[in-house]
Amino acid sequence: MNQDTPRTHSSGNGGGEEPRIGVFICHCGGNISDVVDVKRVAEEIGRIPGVVISTTHMFACSDPGQAMIEQKIKELNLNRVIVAACSPSLHELTFRRTLARAGLNQYLYEHTNIREQDSWVVTDKELATQKATRLIRAAVARVPHLAPLQKRVIPIHPSVLVIGGGIAGLTAASYLANRGIAVTLIESSPFLGGRMSRLAGLFPTGKQARDLLRPVMDAVINNPKVTIHTNAEMIQSTGFIGDFRTTVRIVPRGVEPTVVNVQAAIDACPEQTEDEFNFALTKRKAIYFPYDGCYPSHPAIDWKGCTKCGKCVEAVGAKGINLAEEPREIEIRSGVILIAVGLDLYQPRLGEYGFGQFREVITLAQLNRILDAKGPTGGKLVVNGRQVRSIGFMHCVGSMQQKGVHPPGPDGRMNDYCSRVCCTATLHAETELKTRYPNLQIYDFHEDIRTYGRWHEDYYTLASEQGVAFVRFNPLRPPQVERDPREETPLLVRTIDRLTFGEELEVPLDVLVLATGLVARDMARLVDLFRCSVGPDRFLLEVHPKLRPVELAVFGLFLAGSVQGPMDTVESTAGAAAASAKAATLISQGSIELDPFIARIEEEVCSGCRICLTVCPYDAITRDDAKKVAVINEAVCTGCGTCVATCPSNAITQFGFTDDEVKSEILALLGRVPAVATA
Repeated sequence: MNQDTPRTHSSGNGGGEEPRIGVFICHCGGNISDVVDVKRVAEEIGRIPGVVISTTHMFACSDPGQAMIEQKIKELNLNRVIVAACSPSLHELTFRRTLARAGLNQYLYEHTNIREQDSWVVTDKELATQKATRLIRAAVARVPHLAPLQKRVIPIHPSVLVIGGGIAGLTAASYLANRGIAVTLIESSPFLGGRMSRLAGLFPTGKQARDLLRPVMDAVINNPKVTIHTNAEMIQSTGFIGDFRTTVRIVPRGVEPTVVNVQAAIDACPEQTEDEFNFALTKRKAIYFPYDGCYPSHPAIDWKGCTKCGKCVEAVGAKGINLAEEPREIEIRSGVILIAVGLDLYQPRLGEYGFGQFREVITLAQLNRILDAKGPTGGKLVVNGRQVRSIGFMHCVGSMQQKGVHPPGPDGRMNDYCSRVCCTATLHAETELKTRYPNLQIYDFHEDIRTYGRWHEDYYTLASEQGVAFVRFNPLRPPQVERDPREETPLLVRTIDRLTFGEELEVPLDVLVLATGLVARDMARLVDLFRCSVGPDRFLLEVHPKLRPVELAVFGLFLAGSVQGPMDTVESTAGAAAASAKAATLISQGSIELDPFIARIEEEVCSGCRICLTVCPYDAITRDDAKKVAVINEAVCTGCGTCVATCPSNAITQFGFTDDEVKSEILALLGRVPAVATA
């Protein structure tokens, strides 16, 4: 029989619908047909009872390919469709939509992967052809048991919760609010701005960070669609996409916006602590604000450092400062949640390249504050009271760690990844220093330099032209930092330079700057509440880096910025824009359609044993105590199948994966029974 000739078969289907199956096999432009004899496969599949048409197409996913499938469904009155092509993660949705356009329920469709699972892994043409035939036979055995299903429709509360008030969170909140969507932004610290507020100049433009941050912050502060809570800690979050309920604990600031002569209160405070804004280079009072122009613009009280002595209250005449205010909890309802909690800087261990031993060993973040015109030294290059004449930069501190060379971190793990932005940030600092202080001696110690971004390589070229001395050391024999025995300079770095074929160097320095890496912050609470996937680098993991790059596996949760991994400011804002666009799309729809592949309970079989409640990773199952049976929340269920596999009473089944469907497919794969199409 010709492979394109329609065939009709009767089948012993017990009085059910007679299956009329259409099988469409894709050449994939040669990706499949160069290895699999697709014409022969189509002919063999066409002989199976119930298969009305079995044909091939060069590109089934193309517009002409979809049009052909749609036409055949209508012409031949097909009620089951199989496409054998590439991975279902690429085009299963494409072909489901094709069925819907043809007027056929889109879930009467089966996608068979004969590219990744066959032609790309089997080199022998005969074996590949046999495997493709068997895979499609299994699909033919399965599809008669498919039932028409309907998508779940879930209404969405028209608001977004943004967790994090750094540049990523602010960007996302601004974009969403400009689209008319209500946003609640919560920030764990007393002030907005995150790490960007501590930076001086940014590469590649050289513009001041706070000058760029301020307009974004103003756009959020002045938008009536945005509600801001600082000093806010997330306690609990329940619900599902469309209706999240998040409990937030708000710690009081202790200082009202209306307080008069607040500087007098700050001056009167006797308590001092390390200033985290300046990375412990200076001290601050227990009542403080980090920088001019911050938001909120009035100070906050650091309750960890405050002794509640009351002197600040006396200084303002007992008006505007409340030391007795207690934390309060609020519930925030939102349709989706956007996570933008950022990252942390690697904190060098005591003694790592002399850090903590010598006051002249500082981090790149501390140097950034020193170079800031509004920083602790007014922008002057002074460290430990000494004017700096020679300075060294050490790359990859806390990044690219190797077992046997670097000790593990406190959690026993190694930061073996590249933090990406450190090299360019280091070179940027070197070129800026050379511009300000042409006679400054600068040494760059590195095992590797990766200026990955566009135009970032220009910093390396410029630094070389300005006279920066580059020293490439062996990572298995990292440099040693000690006091200069000659006391000509505070520090002496001993290393072997691979660029001069192993020459031993002794480099005297006034200051050594450690370019520390970027690490994921402690997100144990978030991971526990939202069941976030975590990568080996401890950053949150998206569903798919290309297909769903800013989404978590839990529907309705989005990732913005460096919570996904090391990023610079440009990348963080781009990620935030992508996440906000995804969130806005969902909100604007008013409701969301989800696939129907969820579990269902047969109440007459359920014994009420509660085992399914303990194994469900999404808490989608509860117990009806009156009926003494399990109940599934369809909005929360993701169709993972865990409860189906563990139910001892076999009371739980899953739409799209019933016993009949799965068993028929497996038996056909094993060749134990012929693939007779029955409904």
